[in-house]
Amino acid sequence: MIKITTDKNIALSIMKNRGQLDNEEVIFKVASMMTDIRSNKDEAIKRYTKLFDGITIDKLMVTEEEIKIAYETVNDKFLNIIRQAIKNITKYHEKLILKSWLWEKEPGITLGQKITPLDIVGIYVPGGVAPLISSVLMNAIPAKVAGVNKVIMCTPPKIDSERIVAAKECGVDQIFKIGGAQAIFAMAFGTESIPKVDKITGPGNIYVANAKRLVYGYCDIDMIAGPSEIMIVADDSANAAYIAADLLSQAEHDKLAGVILGTTSMEMAKKVTYELEKQFKTLSRKETIICSLNDFGVIYVDNNMDTLISLVNEIAPEHLELLVSNPDELIEKVRNAGAIFKGMYSPEPLGDYFAGPNHTLPTGGTAKFFSPLGTYDFQKRTSVIEYSEEQLQKVAKSIETFAMKEGLDAHKRAISIRFEE
Repeated sequence: MIKITTDKNIALSIMKNRGQLDNEEVIFKVASMMTDIRSNKDEAIKRYTKLFDGITIDKLMVTEEEIKIAYETVNDKFLNIIRQAIKNITKYHEKLILKSWLWEKEPGITLGQKITPLDIVGIYVPGGVAPLISSVLMNAIPAKVAGVNKVIMCTPPKIDSERIVAAKECGVDQIFKIGGAQAIFAMAFGTESIPKVDKITGPGNIYVANAKRLVYGYCDIDMIAGPSEIMIVADDSANAAYIAADLLSQAEHDKLAGVILGTTSMEMAKKVTYELEKQFKTLSRKETIICSLNDFGVIYVDNNMDTLISLVNEIAPEHLELLVSNPDELIEKVRNAGAIFKGMYSPEPLGDYFAGPNHTLPTGGTAKFFSPLGTYDFQKRTSVIEYSEEQLQKVAKSIETFAMKEGLDAHKRAISIRFEE
């Protein structure tokens, strides 16, 4: 079911090309959709909804009556769980707020940065493979905490009550029943029903990912998210049953999900293999899990912990669990990971739903240069510069010389004109 190897290169190779984002046929289809939707707007959206979802839709926006029915449908116990998760996620993201600042470098020179929330943001929440209620929370809450004026949400039209309720509880202003790449284009360019947004966030399939690529520049995006992945680093102190359960929790996401265990113990590797086969039999998403484990699952054994951490930094996993006796010592050596889970009682699903940090994380090695989604992603930074006449005069000749080296005499004139008789 899962490979055991002592070859580091084999462990590395399984993470390559999982996302398949460079599929030329997909790119061509998505680009054609973009042209159509930019021209035909709502009419094109409704046509694609009929084609891909099998639904003829009149009004794209979820109505107040539909929201009311959703609240009547969702049971109180789950609603309270949503509200507790919202509270945890909100408190964490409040810690991430960027604030404006001014610095008097010296008398007559003031520099700084002005922080402003984005005006309007669109979040995309998938609903095909699984109704990702948690993605509503993780995308809407940081936007609202940042002070975004308007947050809209697009999600496939076969929408469950829980996604609607979660969106309203997070303060989403409008919900639209649109899925797939067409939703991304609708938010990026605007239609008769859907406002154009400044930024789009949220996960999706290969069509959604390529649509986000195409609209980047017309609006901002969070990242290009690929299939989910987890890497666990474990020593002899770890519990094999816990490790197996955590690996399986990622394998059930997607047939392309990457599942890696790095351990110092061959005995532990064998115990985990046994637990995977045992626990697998009790789970519902067997086909997805078996594909993930067979194609993108590996247990790498090396008795040198530093070698395991070097593998972590090369892979840059979306999720990293440190199931070792000394996680605090290792965490300082980890340079590349989307989120780090320390210790036996910090399993990855804790971060998916409830702890507070965002579960929208960089995948496919992009944790080397991308960060988790956060409040800061919904704020923009503007530089502030103020010089007095005296301070500008001190540097005027240097600026003029610089400008002339670049052949920009109008730049020089903008300085010199201020000090002419």
